[in-house]
Amino acid sequence: QVQLEESGGGLVQAGGSLRLSCAASGRTFSRSGMGWFRQAPGKEREFVAAIGRYGTSTTYADSVKGRFTIYRDNPKNTVHLQMNNLKPEDTAVYYCAADQWGGGSDRIPDYETWGQGTQVTVSS
Repeated sequence: QVQLEESGGGLVQAGGSLRLSCAASGRTFSRSGMGWFRQAPGKEREFVAAIGRYGTSTTYADSVKGRFTIYRDNPKNTVHLQMNNLKPEDTAVYYCAADQWGGGSDRIPDYETWGQGTQVTVSS
């Protein structure tokens, strides 16, 4: 089973950029679809972006389309989320997750392994 650790969060001004990284350990990473989710204070966890096991299929939440890009490096067991033109409403804890099927789903129940999360704060 894969284990996940996020990094790259921080404080940034509106309009700025951050790149989140998720390092995976375990031999099943290349068989897993990967997703990024976020949870703001007082809100439910929500889907941000996902990528299939081969890196050729991606999907995004409408709120981040055109601003965020997910990509993966299977030989290095990493997945990244490049976030541009950040807005205050992007402020949340961001979680990396590995799914069970390899397709990169936008559904939380499809993910069986989660990281601890990294805080992203966007100031106005």
